[in-house]
Amino acid sequence: MPVTDVTTDAEALTMTLEAEFDAPVERLWRAFTDPQQLERFWGPPGWPARFPKFDFTVGGHARYVMTSPQGEQSWGSWEFLSIDAPRGFTVLDAFANEEGAPLEGMPVMRVVFAFESTGTGSRLVNTTYFASSEALEQVVAFGAVEGSTLAINQLDLVLHDLRDFAAGRGTELELLDDQHVRITRVIRGPRALVWRAHHDSDLLKKWMLGPDGWTMPVAEQATAVGDTYRNVWAPEPGTEGEEFGFEGELLLSDPPRREVSTERMIGMDSPGTLNDLSFYEEDGMTLLTLVIEYPDKETRDMILATGMVDGMETSYERLEGVLATV
Repeated sequence: MPVTDVTTDAEALTMTLEAEFDAPVERLWRAFTDPQQLERFWGPPGWPARFPKFDFTVGGHARYVMTSPQGEQSWGSWEFLSIDAPRGFTVLDAFANEEGAPLEGMPVMRVVFAFESTGTGSRLVNTTYFASSEALEQVVAFGAVEGSTLAINQLDLVLHDLRDFAAGRGTELELLDDQHVRITRVIRGPRALVWRAHHDSDLLKKWMLGPDGWTMPVAEQATAVGDTYRNVWAPEPGTEGEEFGFEGELLLSDPPRREVSTERMIGMDSPGTLNDLSFYEEDGMTLLTLVIEYPDKETRDMILATGMVDGMETSYERLEGVLATV
């Protein structure tokens, strides 16, 4: 993981994050100063960011919003105090409303982004300065250490070309914590088509089959927030196994960028999962990212032990074949 250290200093009133990357400092600089690239990592998993405003000039302002799987929004604003390309920049970072005005009673922080060249690439030193110990404690209590670590650990995917990243890789699984995993797969095809293949019932039945020998007789998809979906799989003659399926509710939809839904096995009373699916396109390739929230570690480990990721890889390989014919 890129993040090597996060420390808080009650005397200096600072929080400092350090991270190492195998990319040149100029590439790291572009990732932090291009809002489209910032949107890919600034929010932690489950709370992706969007930057509707980004005036990267001294005295200029940026405004961003992070949206939870349930649709809750947290707004923030930056005022750019200094810019020294490609060595770094400094902002005033504030909790804000939709118009960018700081929220009363919430801390405003001075944040220094410093980029350094190393023998193997580059280093980020991100230092946040607080006006009081109470402000530092308040932000740490909000989960700033954990959230910033998870966010910056996503940056590797941004710094490398998707075609280079995909070489020799299939479906990859990361354990984020006891309840959350992140699954990534680069799909050879444009985002709009990949999105369509995840929502068109006829296309779904061609690729979302898992191991060979299974069919998908039911693929009823949700089309609007609040709608429910239902997918059922059945073994072909000669294949071992019994029919099973999943159902759930669509909680958030932002075509063709992101959707969030619940999922539970049909006929089971056990708690289900929260599935946060997003798509990013670059040069005709689509990065699919799925963050799954399980009710507990035991459920997580039980489901992963079924060979779920291997089944997903088989399906994604099949998907690329289907996309080539659409």
